[in-house]
Amino acid sequence: MAADSKPAFRPYIPDRTPLREFTLRSLLMGTLLGMVFGASSLYLTLKVGLTVSASIPVAVISIALFKVWAQFGGKDATILEHNIAQTAGSAGESIAFGVGVTMPAILILGFDLEISRVLLVGVLGGLLGILMMIPLRRALIVQQHGELKYPEGTACAEVLKAGASDESRAAADPVHKGDETGASVNAKTIFAGFGIGLLYKVANVALKGWKDVPEKVFGAPLKAGSISAEISPEMLGVGYIIGPRTGGIMAAGGVLSYLVLIPLIKFFGDRLGEPLAPGTKLISEMSHNDVRSAYILYIGAGAVAMGGLISLLRSLPTIWHGLKLGILDMADSRRAAASVNAERTGQDLPMKFVLIGIVALVTAITLAAPLKMTVLGAGLIILLGFLFVTVSSRLTGEIGSSSNPISGMTIATLLITCLAFLAVGRTGNAHYVTALSVGAIVCIACSNGGTTSQDLKTGYLVGGTPKRQQVAILIGAFASALVMGPILLGLNQTATTYVDAKEVAPALRAPVAELAGASKERIEGPQGKSDQSEYLVWHSPDPTGGAARKFLVKPDGEPVWLVDPGINGQFAKRPDGSEVRKFDAPKATLVSYIIKGILDRKLPWDLVLFGAMISIVLELSGISALAFAVGVYLPIAVSFPIFIGGMIRWLVDRQDRPKFVNAGLNEDQIAAEGDKSPGVLMASGYIAGGSIAGIVIAFMAGVLGQQDAALTAWATRANPFFNGPNADLLSCLPFAALCALLFFAARGVILRAKAR
Repeated sequence: MAADSKPAFRPYIPDRTPLREFTLRSLLMGTLLGMVFGASSLYLTLKVGLTVSASIPVAVISIALFKVWAQFGGKDATILEHNIAQTAGSAGESIAFGVGVTMPAILILGFDLEISRVLLVGVLGGLLGILMMIPLRRALIVQQHGELKYPEGTACAEVLKAGASDESRAAADPVHKGDETGASVNAKTIFAGFGIGLLYKVANVALKGWKDVPEKVFGAPLKAGSISAEISPEMLGVGYIIGPRTGGIMAAGGVLSYLVLIPLIKFFGDRLGEPLAPGTKLISEMSHNDVRSAYILYIGAGAVAMGGLISLLRSLPTIWHGLKLGILDMADSRRAAASVNAERTGQDLPMKFVLIGIVALVTAITLAAPLKMTVLGAGLIILLGFLFVTVSSRLTGEIGSSSNPISGMTIATLLITCLAFLAVGRTGNAHYVTALSVGAIVCIACSNGGTTSQDLKTGYLVGGTPKRQQVAILIGAFASALVMGPILLGLNQTATTYVDAKEVAPALRAPVAELAGASKERIEGPQGKSDQSEYLVWHSPDPTGGAARKFLVKPDGEPVWLVDPGINGQFAKRPDGSEVRKFDAPKATLVSYIIKGILDRKLPWDLVLFGAMISIVLELSGISALAFAVGVYLPIAVSFPIFIGGMIRWLVDRQDRPKFVNAGLNEDQIAAEGDKSPGVLMASGYIAGGSIAGIVIAFMAGVLGQQDAALTAWATRANPFFNGPNADLLSCLPFAALCALLFFAARGVILRAKAR
């Protein structure tokens, strides 16, 4: 009876009110912004294995740009046009996460990154996830409105209402009049953050204004221990958004690596008279970075793997609960859809189109040569894809996209896939690519499924047309997926270094028989100017189970150059002394270790198990092991600025919370306010500006290598902020100013609370 008496939901824009919605300008706006935020998300994923939701930043930027357009005589966009823009723009972030988490693993497994493989995985996985989610919309979004909260989608709807044009407010349902007064959107904040992050990164990295990684290396008793920080706007922004707890746990993992494990290894290993495997030189001759490369990375990878598995096991009840309810909801949805519904807000893409699309995508996956797919692999994609898209869509409604365990679902997919391959005898490196393709497509599909459900919730609240949103996100996902491949390959290539093979493997030779039919390659980038010879490509497997190494060799098998990739590479200096910034891609390393560990059973298991024990200790202590494990794996220079950003968020939240409580807000409302607060918008701008600048600088380094080297030489000689006796301390001053700007921008939340 109570359910029957519940009033019918009325969206912000009534169903039968005509209003511009699916327009070319809104679609282009969302698609372009999706590419921008997709690029910045890919950059973040390669550096720290994290992304942040793009829906609210895209919505804010869309509102601001269309209002500027209106001031120059154009027509302001309606709330439904903004909804289409944020829907198309949200796909880039979810695809970037899936691509960044999985595809770099191909380098560690001993293969080359191929643009065709990355494009196929991004496009096919992204579209598959959207189509698999569409049949769930009526059940999850409509029938369970009020039960499934979709926190980010609800917050995005509030942002759209707050920025609604006069035309949209006039068309709004009378019951929603005044909704927009409860939240203020300061579009200038996110643009200011973007501009500040961009200019800061350019002045810091491109113009060598100050040292970008201040570092202090200790002597005894913490010999080779160190503390450092990559003082970048994007890392600071990530820390603010993820908050103090996760940021603190990540920093704690970095402290364990750099102030405990590395000094311990130096303490016990300095007196050894021979190299300790998997290291290749004496520990007494190793720097702290050498110790990390030889030993800590395996310990960190083991910690991440065990942390991911524990996270998956803890999520199993939730996943099982979501699967059961999702299947039941889908059955109810079919019965509800059987009745004729002419309302605009109830129209989905035809089920016939959805089913044909899914069949076509799976067929393309099976036939695509770069994916090396088998019938077993395609069957696993259908089964696991539907399973985890259903789970992801529901969990996004319950706990939000930020807490959605996509990494755990990817680990589960890889484990199931590799064990299935093992059961039928498909082991060895011949099946690495197939297993990775299955995991990558399912990862992107379930990530995009959750994002789609979040966008459809926003549309449901503001009165959007579902089928138009579905078309928008299909187009946005396709466009964003097209740029992921070139960006991923470009970032890897610009940070690739070529090392004299005699220095790293003086006795190594490639078997001539293995070179038959080998591809040929020249040195690319700045180093190619000094050596334009063409060499054969040979991948040398690591007998200890580590990453395979790529060499450029002569026809007789003599290695000339070690090709050290930009992703997961170890050599950060070129022969001319110029430095490059490598990408650690922590979760891609985990993916490769799962595949290699099961299908090849070759890993330095002692170090991996040490890391696994660290995660178990943390879980027994009641601390989330996965965040700590990522901190163990990543350089402390990455986790420390994230920690600082989290502490700024803690200070802001501590001062803001009483104001919100006094204003009568409940916990859900406080969380929604936090998701669209000036601090989060400023942090999002920092992330976008810093990441885009980082991508452009990385690409330009390959073109302007000589100018960059000359600028570096000048800064080393004449700039005390870059290379002086107090450079580490002086370089912290600009970063302190960056932190202060974020803090004061975030304090704008207090003014909004007082205004109530």
